[in-house]
Amino acid sequence: MDAMLFHTAAAPPPPQPPPQPPSMANKRPCPSSPPQPQPAASSSSPPSSSAFGQIDHLFDAFLSLADSSSRSHSIDLAFDRLLDARASDRDEALLIDRALRLGSAITEAARRSARKRAAKHNSVAWALPPDLTIKVFSMLDSQSLCYAAATCSLFNKCAMDPLCYTNIDLTTVVPKVNNAVVSTMIQRAGRALQSLKLGIVPGPTMSPGSSQPLVYTIRSSVDVSNFSWNDKKTRQGKESPILTRTCLSPLSADGSAAGILLRRLHLYNIERMDSASLCMALSVCPSLVDLEIVGLHVELRQLLTSVGLNCHLIERLFFESSKTGRDDSLKSPTCVDLVNNCPHLTSLSLRGFKLHDCKVRTLVKGFRKLRYVDFSTSYSITGNFLRNLGSTSTGTLLEVLILRDCMHLKEVEVARFFTAVLAGDFKFLRHVDISNKEGLASEGDWYNRSYSSSVIPFKQVMEERPDICLLADFPSEGGSFSEMEQIIDSDLNSEIGLPLHHNGHASDSSVFISSSESSYNSDQGSGNEDSRDSSYVIYEESSDELDYFPI
Repeated sequence: MDAMLFHTAAAPPPPQPPPQPPSMANKRPCPSSPPQPQPAASSSSPPSSSAFGQIDHLFDAFLSLADSSSRSHSIDLAFDRLLDARASDRDEALLIDRALRLGSAITEAARRSARKRAAKHNSVAWALPPDLTIKVFSMLDSQSLCYAAATCSLFNKCAMDPLCYTNIDLTTVVPKVNNAVVSTMIQRAGRALQSLKLGIVPGPTMSPGSSQPLVYTIRSSVDVSNFSWNDKKTRQGKESPILTRTCLSPLSADGSAAGILLRRLHLYNIERMDSASLCMALSVCPSLVDLEIVGLHVELRQLLTSVGLNCHLIERLFFESSKTGRDDSLKSPTCVDLVNNCPHLTSLSLRGFKLHDCKVRTLVKGFRKLRYVDFSTSYSITGNFLRNLGSTSTGTLLEVLILRDCMHLKEVEVARFFTAVLAGDFKFLRHVDISNKEGLASEGDWYNRSYSSSVIPFKQVMEERPDICLLADFPSEGGSFSEMEQIIDSDLNSEIGLPLHHNGHASDSSVFISSSESSYNSDQGSGNEDSRDSSYVIYEESSDELDYFPI
């Protein structure tokens, strides 16, 4: 190396080119010309200054100060000197404000660039193409879809596709969803919306469609540790997490785009919903095949009239009253119109209403495809509608019959029904529930209750029809009839007499026969509000409390 350096130093200098005459390009700039910016010293070679504008070059030089921690102190000192050089407090405040705005702009630019880089990385690293990602997201529940949309911009873009909102489920245990959330999701779904579930379901163990009562109010929640009753009231800057009567209005927006293809609508315990709002929503849902209404303050007659007028394709109708036994609005012409306009109905559940056998007979015998019937906690049914039912086409197809806790259900009518079953009627019958917390009514006087029937051929049915799951759970004998009479007498001036309350435990005479596995589950819960345990007490709300809700 030394020899090479020596020979290089000893070599004669190369010949110099002849001097050129001065030109305009080589002239020294005038003193008035602005100095050309010089590239900032940096450990890494920056791109050529010709590739940057003046702002880019200055910004690159400014960012190079962040390479050393010792330079932050220099920045502090420099900023203090600039402040000291200002003539007034106003100029100092302006300088500080400019520095803060510049820092905020730089921070936001850095965050935006980081998101772009992350999105680009995710688009390369994520194995599925957008169409398959949308397909996966369409299988998520609504809450999981929202979580996925907040992950990154790639997922957010895919989660905005209408196909991801085909089945919207916003049911909760305590109020968490308001009208704005429902409106946003329905608008995202558009014409792709097929299923919509809203409201408060009493708990995760209570599945809609079972024989458990689903009527519920906020104050009887099983999990209210994180919910305050005052949260129902709208506060300044905070919208109340309560659904109101207008929560279904987006279904009729944009020419009923969202409601035109809706096939499933489930509404649970929306306290502010009324008959007019619900019927208006049903008027824009002609494709509805599954309607489930629980705990809404709507009239049975108006609901069935609206269903008959607008939902001719309906196949499943489930309606549970918010006030057991008090709604006796159903009229025979309404039943006839419903039967004529909805011939595809296969499942009918009307729970907690004051129904008479003549109207029930019109419904059950009129629907030719009916397979599932549930009139639990209906106050006036005696069982007379079951006579000669098995000989009709409807009775032949019937698979499920639930008459749980029907206060006026007579022992003799149940016996006649099972006699018809033994005679060969109801060949497709697989599930029967006649359990009653107050026992069955006697033939002459329904005050006389039967707790262990000897006229009903339970054993014979079990032997000859082992394919039937039979539930017949009754309380022990010797109930306190004086207490029962007091309850009835105290309600003579009310809209309806409440069901008899009996505190005895089930006796050995209670029947629970299950000869085959059945997909239709039933339990010991009653639909009667006054015979529930303490954890499901229903509290009535005063009009003063309701006045706090926005309409």
